[in-house]
Amino acid sequence: MDDSVSILFYSSKQQHFMVYYIGSKPRVYLETTVISYLVARPSNNVKVASWQQITQQLWEDYTDEFTFVVSPVVLTEAIQGDANVVQRRRDVLSNLTVLEVLPEADILAQKMLDVGAVPQSSRSDAQHIAIATTHGVEYLVSWNQKHIVNENKREHINQVCREAGFSPITIYTPAELMREFQMKEKEFENYTDPILEECYRIKEEFNAQFNSLEELSAHLRKVQEECKQQGMKVVSYYVPPSERKKRLSSTDDKILDTTSQ
Repeated sequence: MDDSVSILFYSSKQQHFMVYYIGSKPRVYLETTVISYLVARPSNNVKVASWQQITQQLWEDYTDEFTFVVSPVVLTEAIQGDANVVQRRRDVLSNLTVLEVLPEADILAQKMLDVGAVPQSSRSDAQHIAIATTHGVEYLVSWNQKHIVNENKREHINQVCREAGFSPITIYTPAELMREFQMKEKEFENYTDPILEECYRIKEEFNAQFNSLEELSAHLRKVQEECKQQGMKVVSYYVPPSERKKRLSSTDDKILDTTSQ
């Protein structure tokens, strides 16, 4: 059981809420495009190379700051595409914690699809977000600007999560996440490149294999069981809404008790 507590404080100086963590390191869900950038061959394209460098920096310099997690969706998408890089993706993923696919994630993913927060043709992207959200993961990082790291999509996704009773997950690119932790700011414009195009093609082909979210979820649970058989760490951080309320109430009482002393 993860007994870390996150508390929101409003910063009038910076005009936004800041999250402070007590206990365990914040968890970061690595969506498949991040893994692809991490292991891709060095690019001669300046912008692609920059994204590769940022991804490598997150992976190498922030291991002590975050707990990186993935899901059966990432594991399944990562073994698609160019056979020459599949093994490198496998090597990276082999030591990461795998989040369980919960029934609550299926329900949340379907809601995202139903209201258009994520396109019907991109069920796996809805599952990425839903799995991370239902487990209470603090951050999801991705280079997928079509359906995930998109300002309009992010707000719609957050709205669906709130209406479903979950705390919205913070969705960032690796660059944005590192800026959150006071790294040097760099601006990257929205563009396509060979690595992202390959990721999009993989996602399109992968999603085309399933006629419904139920079929996709059944496949992911099969992958999940294979992970367990292979000795990979598969966990659940899910906390029922009633328990979340109790924890928040307990945290509020402790804060009030501290301020009254």
